[in-house]
Amino acid sequence: MPHSTLVHADHAAASQRSGAFALAAAAALTLLAALAVAAGWRSPAATLTVLLLAAATAGFAVFHVSREVVQRRSSGRALEGAAARLAGLLDSAMDAIITVDSEQRIVLYNRAAEKIFGWPSEQALGERLDKLMPVRFRGGHAEHIRRFGTTGTTSRRMGDGTVLYGQRADGEEFPMEASISQLDTAGGKLFTVILRDVTERARAREELRAFASEAHAILESEKTRIARELHDELAQSLTALKMDTIWVRDNLAADTPAASAKLSDMLGMLDTTVAATRRIAADLRPLMLDDLGLVPAIEWLAQNFGQRTGVPCTLKVAEDVELHEPYATAVFRIAQESLANVAKHAGASRVEVSIERIPGAVVLQVRDNGRGFVPDAPRKPYSLGLMGLRERTHLLKGRISIDSVPGQGTCIDVHIPVAEPGASS
Repeated sequence: MPHSTLVHADHAAASQRSGAFALAAAAALTLLAALAVAAGWRSPAATLTVLLLAAATAGFAVFHVSREVVQRRSSGRALEGAAARLAGLLDSAMDAIITVDSEQRIVLYNRAAEKIFGWPSEQALGERLDKLMPVRFRGGHAEHIRRFGTTGTTSRRMGDGTVLYGQRADGEEFPMEASISQLDTAGGKLFTVILRDVTERARAREELRAFASEAHAILESEKTRIARELHDELAQSLTALKMDTIWVRDNLAADTPAASAKLSDMLGMLDTTVAATRRIAADLRPLMLDDLGLVPAIEWLAQNFGQRTGVPCTLKVAEDVELHEPYATAVFRIAQESLANVAKHAGASRVEVSIERIPGAVVLQVRDNGRGFVPDAPRKPYSLGLMGLRERTHLLKGRISIDSVPGQGTCIDVHIPVAEPGASS
């Protein structure tokens, strides 16, 4: 409330108190004079005094009552104006604003709420808040409000990424963000919820996820094509060239040691080139992932990691853990990027990789005993390792947790829901 309004209210209260005191004093004097006349003091002056005091008291009473009526009318108009301004502010808000009492009955419902939910104010006021949400969420919402009313804390904050679901008058469900506050009044607690329809944002996010998923699929397809060409074409051509070189060396004249030595050097370089070609092809896309499945590809990944880094990598995976696309590629790539992060940053002496198939999902865990880090610390501008893990997980609507403590290693847990082949994701 503005400071000037408080000053005016205090002034009006002080005026009312002083007027009441004056009226009481005049009435008391009139009563004393009347008692004196009744007791026998019947002179004309006494009678006149009583009449004058009575007239003055009556006039002052009329004046005081009239002024109080005027002040009350003025206060009423001020309150009506304030209420109108408040209603205008609420109706001009872009977000839905709904206030409920302690029994979850709607007592305030602005114009944006009418637009979002499709219920006019006449049909919403007095109704329970449950009317605006899907049936399956009503029990959890009631418990959340009860806990919030007791503790004053809530996990629902506008913009924190928490998505709730409302229900329109036509039965359509829609995503929304919400924040809640409470106020203690003489009539009990009031809970105010500010709601924002995020249907378009959720749709845009879903379209972006679909686009990114398609881009990843195209990238994997291109990697597969290049890896297969490197393996089938270039590696085989280099192998044939090596065999021809061996034939030339073996058929040289005995008196050409320099040429023989040069050919031996060429054979060594060809061996290195063939090995590099096969390594590059495997890094792009291990062909055994397509030809043999996820388990042999993960076994090759763990063995290759141990050979390159000298760090033992223990693998725990059941033989029947087989996944169709795109889940097999996602699990393989997440494991591959996790091990790459361990090799670059962890300084570990032991790594454990486990893959578990549970009903409706696959769970991947990569744990090391390295130096660890602070997960909430600012990352380097070009440090994309953890970001890539999160992106691949979220593309398949999974969740990832990264637990790490400096000096105590890091554990990455990935949970990805797996749809049956042919089912829509």
